[in-house]
Amino acid sequence: VQLQASGGGLVQAGASLRLSCAASGRTFSMYNMGWFRQAPGKEREFVAANSRSGSTAQYADSVKGRFTISRDNAKNTVYLRMNSLKPEDTAVYYCAASSGNSLSTSLRLYDYWGQGTQVTVSS
Repeated sequence: VQLQASGGGLVQAGASLRLSCAASGRTFSMYNMGWFRQAPGKEREFVAANSRSGSTAQYADSVKGRFTISRDNAKNTVYLRMNSLKPEDTAVYYCAASSGNSLSTSLRLYDYWGQGTQVTVSS
């Protein structure tokens, strides 16, 4: 499956953004979907994941209550709504698809990755 992330940008602290990740090539609903991020000089880290049906989600503690992952299987797209953005949210955000049986926070369990979209939050 091919993944194309978009929606990043430069915003001020407290603002909101919505990232999108469009999938093509295989049946989107076969995959659990995740968002990860990587800040300069840091390792890529888990942000959020969403089950195949969209009924179950999991979040990193650092974004819980501020970010919401959702998906539209009819549009082959997963979203990440980010509210109350903080400077520490600055990173390249990646979407990823997993064929595993359950949601995972581990990069190793994701089979396909998008190219990333830059999010910069100024103070």
